[in-house]
Amino acid sequence: MTDINLTLQDGKKIYFASDFHLGVPTHEASLLREKRIVSWLNSIEHDAQAVFLVGDMFDFWFEYRHVVPKGFVRLLGTLARMSDNGIQIHLFHGNHDLWQFGYFEKELNCSVHSKPVSLCVNQTLFHLAHGDGIGPGQRWFKFVLSVYRNRFFQRLFAFFHPYVGISIANWVSYRSKLKTFDSNKQYLGDDKEYLMLYTQELLKNKDFSYCIYGHRHLAFEKKIHNTTVLNLGDWFGSNTYAVYDGSRLTLHSIKA
Repeated sequence: MTDINLTLQDGKKIYFASDFHLGVPTHEASLLREKRIVSWLNSIEHDAQAVFLVGDMFDFWFEYRHVVPKGFVRLLGTLARMSDNGIQIHLFHGNHDLWQFGYFEKELNCSVHSKPVSLCVNQTLFHLAHGDGIGPGQRWFKFVLSVYRNRFFQRLFAFFHPYVGISIANWVSYRSKLKTFDSNKQYLGDDKEYLMLYTQELLKNKDFSYCIYGHRHLAFEKKIHNTTVLNLGDWFGSNTYAVYDGSRLTLHSIKA
């Protein structure tokens, strides 16, 4: 687990968001969502010390040696400007955009995390993870993730021409999303939600004030003893994000 230490400056805040899934369901819908995200980023730039985007920024992302997926220039340009202006940008691998091999570090001067992160802000401890493949069960999903993360299969996929590879990946991703998005909107209960079960096990070994996740496409805030468990939701309808101002973490929503 990566450890990040951050001293929050007076008047500054830390922002968290997840699951933009830019690229679906259509270019037109994705573009509107991207403009909404960029507008939000512009609105927080004046007091943001750090921005954590906790996975699945893109519905599909694969970095070939000399090629990256086209589009998303508004978001990437905005993040580059924010980074140039001294704001820390942290990007997490999601299960849809985990094939990142150095492009964002080089072009955006940001930090990219492929595993859960322990974040300490003025002695307040956070646990951050996208949320895919953690917790009990999910055997088929964990198997698929292991294939996606395998270097051999990543290199094998890279042999596809980008036009072919990206087209196949977008088709598979879209079909998968049609089946899962509705079910992901329902809270299953504290005893069945794998993120809650994962957090219960996590807290046996270390105390965290906040545990922040994405992946579930459902914004919720729960308590386990003195720990706040917060899922960030998505930007398809709820347009939710979280803010830490040095004293408390709050969940917010932007009207579409």
